[in-house]
Amino acid sequence: MRISTRFLAALGAIALPTALGVVLLRQTSGSPDQNPRARWTEPPESFTSRVIATGLASPWEITWGPDGFLWVTERVGKRVVRINPADGTQVVAGTIDEVYQSHSQDGLLGMALHPQLLQGNAANYVYVAYTYHTGSGPGVTRRAKIRRYTYESSTGRLGNPVDVITNLPHGTDHGGGRLVIGRDLKLYFSRGDQGSNYRGNYCNPNRAQDLPTAADVRANDWSSYQGKILRIDLDGAIPADNPVLNGVRSHVYSYGHRNPQGMTVDPTGRIYASEHGESTDDEVNLVLAGRNYGWPLIAGFQDDQSYVYANWSASSPAPCARLEFGRTPPASVPRFKESEARLADFAPPLRTFFTVSNSYDLVSMGNATIAPAGIDVYTSPTIPAWKDSLLVAALISGVVFRMDLLPGNGQLGEPVPYFKTRNRYRDLAIAPDGRRIYIVTDNAGRTVSDAGGLTPSLANPGSVLEFSYAGFQGTAGRSTN
Repeated sequence: MRISTRFLAALGAIALPTALGVVLLRQTSGSPDQNPRARWTEPPESFTSRVIATGLASPWEITWGPDGFLWVTERVGKRVVRINPADGTQVVAGTIDEVYQSHSQDGLLGMALHPQLLQGNAANYVYVAYTYHTGSGPGVTRRAKIRRYTYESSTGRLGNPVDVITNLPHGTDHGGGRLVIGRDLKLYFSRGDQGSNYRGNYCNPNRAQDLPTAADVRANDWSSYQGKILRIDLDGAIPADNPVLNGVRSHVYSYGHRNPQGMTVDPTGRIYASEHGESTDDEVNLVLAGRNYGWPLIAGFQDDQSYVYANWSASSPAPCARLEFGRTPPASVPRFKESEARLADFAPPLRTFFTVSNSYDLVSMGNATIAPAGIDVYTSPTIPAWKDSLLVAALISGVVFRMDLLPGNGQLGEPVPYFKTRNRYRDLAIAPDGRRIYIVTDNAGRTVSDAGGLTPSLANPGSVLEFSYAGFQGTAGRSTN
């Protein structure tokens, strides 16, 4: 059984071609002692592919703008860049000098374009989320904020910055950071658990289950906004219809999250999020007001499978600071089975990547995860089998998973992976015609190698890739458009 402290194990052997020659894969039943990521065969759709832009400094967000350009944030480059999808021309809309970046999960992160942007009125707003240094106290004190810019179409530049909300907690790990505007014209901002109780932060108490008090809200103390999805008025205020949790209305919309790095809104206003698990149980969630998604007490489903919560920060009598973090915690570290959690408002995930049994050997077979990042909803009829699907970009797997949104019950169909390359897929955007999918790739990190293990050698670091639908091959291989 996995204790909530395992190091990232080597990926199980997967024989996959690489480069931008796209491999399309479908899951098969496979062997029970096989890593679940290895059970794939080719689905029928055909796509062409090309690299449209390179040289980006850790692109993090990509979204299709009303000007027909792709809008991209650079986590390390601190820039908002507009990219012409026809020829890859890059135009810098703005550089945010206040951004502080020194680790793999801080810097310029999410971005949301106001629905009225370039629609002929005054709401030419672009919202960005980023980390900054408060400059108070010894060392670096990171915080996160959301800032609104006005886009001047005559100059192509962002100006008139206005801070929406500031002083949000942000550490060196598990930062979340995705930002979207809902159909209700509210900002939704995902916050990770800051890596608490894990690796370099293993002595920090995990606060994903903590909720703000009335005194916290009065003092604008947002320190409990860890492991949460926030719902925020466009001016930074607490929405009057936000859920009341423990008698307090705050910006908290949902809680109990580990590291939700993907979030999207469907045409009906439903919000979906993708969330990193530890060694198993990456999640896709339907985000509901006031619900608890379980972390760190529960990972994935509440099934006592391959997860036990080990609370390093509560070690006694030996204090955590005297312990060496490792795969198996000492007896002084309290441990809790998932079934011991009593959460009246628990919301299970729609899908996990992957739930495995207690007999699954993470060391020999590899982590049963995909490292999900950006997520989007596909609603176009252009690719018939894709209409009403969720698309999830995967970092370690180097694929995009598609899942049908099943009618009536809010559930998801079986995941089908596409666009396999030797890259880390950070986020994706869909062209209005539904024919083209755009993906931004990380500059560094590990992904599946040609031989099936993990490699830091990436085929297209810091790039924008385009995948264009070329038809349906069918069982006989005949293409139809």
